[in-house]
This record gives sequence, C-alpha cells and structure tokens, in this order.
Amino acid sequence: MTWLRVVMRYSRCRVPNPDAGNQNILQPATATRNQPRSCLTKHRPTMDPLHSCIALGPLAVYLSLIGMINLSRRPFLTNGGRDAAALGIGISGFLIAGPMELFLPEAAAAMFGGFVWLLLIGLYVMAVVLVVLVSRPKLVIYNLRRKQLRPLLEELAPQLDHQARWAGDSLLLPTLGVNLTMEWYGVMRNVQIVSAGPHQDFGGWRRLEDAISTALKDTPTMPNPAGISQLASATAIVVILARMLIDGQLDVAQALWDMLRL
Repeated sequence: MTWLRVVMRYSRCRVPNPDAGNQNILQPATATRNQPRSCLTKHRPTMDPLHSCIALGPLAVYLSLIGMINLSRRPFLTNGGRDAAALGIGISGFLIAGPMELFLPEAAAAMFGGFVWLLLIGLYVMAVVLVVLVSRPKLVIYNLRRKQLRPLLEELAPQLDHQARWAGDSLLLPTLGVNLTMEWYGVMRNVQIVSAGPHQDFGGWRRLEDAISTALKDTPTMPNPAGISQLASATAIVVILARMLIDGQLDVAQALWDMLRL
C-alpha cells in the first residue's frame, strides 16, 4: 500500500538523535550540500495514480452518462434493475481500490496470483445481480417533472386497466397486478414509480413500462441544469486523473505490479 511504502522510506532515512534524551526527536541520517531538504520532504505522501484511476474512473463515466441524460430534451425511462446496475458500476472502483484490496485474501493471492482479482470482481458482480433480482419493481424517469407524469398516468391507466383507482399519488391496477406510488426528486428532476406492496406482477410492470415509454416519445421537456454540474464534475475528474497518470507513469507501473502480486 502507498502509505506503508512512504512510512518505510521515512523510517529508513530518519534516525533517532542520541543527544535528544527521551524526547525521541528525529533528525536526518545524512545531510549534504547536494541534499539540502530532508528525506521526508523529498518523499512526501502523494495520492496513488493507479488507485485514483480505479476509484474515480467508473464514477466519471457514470456522471457523464447521467449528465447527458439530464441535458437531453427528451425524458429517459429505465427500470429499477438497470438503474441499480449502472450505479453499481459507478461505485465499483471505490470497492476495488478500497475494501477489496484491503481485505484481499493473501492465501488466495499466493495461489492464483493476479487472477484472484477476477474472482473478487466476479463476486461483486454476483452481489449486484442479487440486489437487482430481489429488488421490488421500479421505474425511473430522468428529466421529467411530476406535473408532467401525473396527467400521463391518468390517461394511460384506463387503457391498461378499466378498474384503475387513484389514492393520492398511488395508483392501483388490479387487473395488471400493479400497485404503485410516485416519488419525486425536484432538484434532480427525477421521478420514480415505485411498487407500493410486496405482491406485484412483473408482467404487468413490463406492460406499464412499455406503455409509458411509448407515451414519453411525444413528451418534450427542457434540459435539466443539473446535468451541467455533472458533466463538469466528470470532466474535472478525467483531467485530474490524466495529469496524475502523466506525472506518475513509473508509480503506476509499480503499483499495478504490487496490486497484481506479480
């Protein structure tokens, strides 16, 4: 790990001062005219370019995708499974550069070498798939206001189910086996259609998704200003990571070698 290498370098180039008594003051082991700064100054801790790219790279891609969706002039509909999978990819870098490496089983690394990372990433993918499978049905609509969705559902509900009933922001479609409620996130201009109970018909949700998707094709909307900040954040991350990679090419190679246990 980067911080451990820095500590080892610092400990090698600093020795206790024998004249300091019990104060345990550290002084440079050597000091020459050609080396005016201490070893600590020369080897100050820096952020590891490799781990930074692993952690922030997927997040930059996720922010770029969400930013472009929010700046579109058309609403974007997706289901809860795809939305959760995209978020799982966006935060995957933090887990790989953080907990996965911190708790990497050394016995497995000694046996499989760098291939142990394929096993860990595969385990993470299966965990994300499990979360998607056990989640309740949900539809997520980006770049749409609540006042635009409510009339659309009021028009579609009788066409899908003649027994449709409203109760506030909740809608019951008994023939389809769908019971839903609307949740609105004003700042992000994001509307979620969430299941309102454990007993749901996935086939009915599929029909509802197709009907809403068809209706949204003729629903114009204004670009969401939040997409500008998301794209700007993604661009800033990419620029910073590119600069770190250019300045620390040797560190990247060494960190990759250590990470893969080669």
